[in-house]
Amino acid sequence: MTLEAAAQPSSTPLAWTGEEMMIVAAARALHDGARCFVGIGRPSVAANLARRVHAPHLVLVYESGTIGAKPTHLPLSIGDGVLAETADTVVSVPEMFNYWLQPGRIDVGFLGAAQIDRYGNINTTVIGTDYHRPKVRLPGAGGAPEIAASCREVFVVARHNRRAFVERVDFVTSVGHGQGPGDRERLNLRGRGPVRVITDLGVLEPDPVTRELTLTQLHQGVTVEQVRAETGWELRVADSLEPVPAPTPVELATLRELQTTAGPGADQG
Repeated sequence: MTLEAAAQPSSTPLAWTGEEMMIVAAARALHDGARCFVGIGRPSVAANLARRVHAPHLVLVYESGTIGAKPTHLPLSIGDGVLAETADTVVSVPEMFNYWLQPGRIDVGFLGAAQIDRYGNINTTVIGTDYHRPKVRLPGAGGAPEIAASCREVFVVARHNRRAFVERVDFVTSVGHGQGPGDRERLNLRGRGPVRVITDLGVLEPDPVTRELTLTQLHQGVTVEQVRAETGWELRVADSLEPVPAPTPVELATLRELQTTAGPGADQG
């Protein structure tokens, strides 16, 4: 699906939307048996899709203390009762952070972002350079800084546009790769940081040397020029770009069914 096609009215429904492609690609990144610390919104949609389609033993961990949750609908928040009702166990929030997260027992942290920069630093706190008088005050950090610091690796899912993909985030809520090589080590951060950023245009991964986010995969119908036009810095592109396979009928049907079972008021964005 091209951006032009998405913008044009049509009597024939598109096979899938850019949002659906993004969620499907994010779900595919999760492997069966992994322990995944799930953020609410798109990360939760993708994680629950993965568990239903190809990763039935994916262990969903939510900040409220639920481990091994198997929700029957998309949770409204980390406090949705369905998480505790379906979990293998429930621990206190201090135990979740002190025993499970900070020692590196979680394989994947799955986060969203209001802003993300070329080194994978995330902002979910404020838009604007004046913290006390911002243009927009966002929901804030929650457990994201610890997730970004301590999970073995981090995936980020976000719509790709210049408002979100900026040269420098207005506020560093969660450290990605700092200002480049060696910053995570100097800060004594346990995990590898963001290893994959999945968007509605493609997939970005940090360069192994510079740690700068680099375009490595494109969704069908999207061009490099389109991705660069929606990126707030001079985006590097891998020498060999891989195409992202289109969603399968099973993936699409499961995703759409999952979204229709979301509780009233569930935030999927």
